[in-house]
Amino acid sequence: MDILIDIILKAGRSAVELSLFVLLPVMVVMLALMRLLEARGALDWVVARLGPLLRPFGLTGLGVFAALQINFVSFAAPMATLTMMEQRGTSDRHLAATLAMVFAMAQANAAFPMLTMGLRFGPLLAYSLIGGLCAAAATYYIFGRNLSASEAVVDETLHHPVAETAKGILDVINRAGAEAFKIAVGAIPMLVLSLVAVTALKRFGAIDALTAWIAPGLQLVGIDPILILPSLTKYLAGGTAMMGVMDEMRRAGQVSLELLNASAGFLISPFDLPGVAVLISAGRRVAAVWKPAAAGACLGIAVRTLGHAFAA
Repeated sequence: MDILIDIILKAGRSAVELSLFVLLPVMVVMLALMRLLEARGALDWVVARLGPLLRPFGLTGLGVFAALQINFVSFAAPMATLTMMEQRGTSDRHLAATLAMVFAMAQANAAFPMLTMGLRFGPLLAYSLIGGLCAAAATYYIFGRNLSASEAVVDETLHHPVAETAKGILDVINRAGAEAFKIAVGAIPMLVLSLVAVTALKRFGAIDALTAWIAPGLQLVGIDPILILPSLTKYLAGGTAMMGVMDEMRRAGQVSLELLNASAGFLISPFDLPGVAVLISAGRRVAAVWKPAAAGACLGIAVRTLGHAFAA
């Protein structure tokens, strides 16, 4: 029992420190910036110009907005856009392409805090865009080609607050701060539970046993076995939990800067059990197209993984 209590206290301390002293400040700044750009109409301008260019990839104007949200806000931010697309009559085929793109792209709530660990933002953003577009196109033209392409009259106007006065700007910043605080505090339970589970598995030798079992196979294909722990954490508990594990490993000197950046392609995305569960709850039709979207996302993540591996 003493061992379990010690594990819980240490995991809880690490989770709170990571959420309040790393995740919260980064998310406050990034969300405030995104919401101000949104309120001043800058994002509308970007969506209006990029929408026609990305149509060949199976994306609509609202799909472009979802890409901006996943890259610059958080993995859960595109939920509202996916719900809006479903309610406004976007076709199942376009919904699947957009969902695949979101699954395959880098999530801001893990990516931005990991910049403090040495993650390179330029390559991350570039390969996130490439992987997302590959996932969307593959889903639209291959995996989701049998889905309905019929659309209702789609209203792609983005309804949001405006910031024309000092009070309006302050309101937008305050709302962004509250949203960031909700994200950071909401991450604490999953962080605590995942860090407790991971620490317990390490303490009782399960991770070492698993590493010894599959390490030879990983080394044959050039994968460092040290990535087993963050990979298991990521796909079972989500990107925020993986960020907590990777932070501890970086502090302990177990993961090099090069390995951190080389593994970003498959470690930083919302394509994991919690991420998929949250995103497909956006609506009935969104949930119905998750299988072709997941297939397209696997291709997009594979493209990102190869890109980061060669860039590193």
